[in-house]
Order: sequence, then structure tokens, then C-alpha cells
Amino acid sequence: MKFAVQVLEAPYNNQASDTAYHFIKAALDKGHTIVRVFFYHNGVINANNSAEPPNDDRNIYKRWTELGKEKGIDIVACIAASKRRGIKEGQIVEGTRISGLGQLADMTIEADRLITFG
Repeated sequence: MKFAVQVLEAPYNNQASDTAYHFIKAALDKGHTIVRVFFYHNGVINANNSAEPPNDDRNIYKRWTELGKEKGIDIVACIAASKRRGIKEGQIVEGTRISGLGQLADMTIEADRLITFG
């Protein structure tokens, strides 16, 4: 099955980002495909490279970077939501890109299911 994943919440506010990450890992382990991850609304904060969580805490930003690079998953942060939150192209984690809502529409067309977290 092909999944499109949308994340609407910032990391560390609630479990949405963590749950999305673990869902994706489990889906990939079961042989499913992740069409794209789309960060929208406060979810774009997941792509902000200026955050530095304490060493004894999970690093959600690093997790998304590794997932994008190691698994080749297309991770996109909404450009309008990013601009509203002061996140620019040079401020996003490696393996993530900023683009428009067309990416969200395309992934919902290509995927069998859209899963939203947050």
C-alpha cells in the first residue's frame, strides 16, 4: 500500500510528530511505500534546523533528516506555513525541502491512503 503522510503539529508539543515517525518506520518495515511526508501548519516546525534539543532528549529533527536520507522519502514543508513561522529555505533540516500545496495534492492522488497526524 502507498501512504501519504501529513504532519500538522510541531514536535515536543504533543505526540503527533513522534507517532508519524514511528508509523512511517513500521509501514516501511512491513513493505509499504511512503509517497511523501508533508509538514503543514505548525508541522513545518519539524523541518526547522535551528532547534537544538538537549542531549538527553530525543532529537526529532535528526530523525526526520535520517528518514529522508536513508529511506529516500520526499519530505516537504509547506512554503506558506513556513513563511508564517519565519522558516526560510536555508533554515530547514537536510533531506527536507520547501514547496507549495501542489505537493500535498499530488501525494493524495498518488497514494492509496492519506494519514494525518495532529
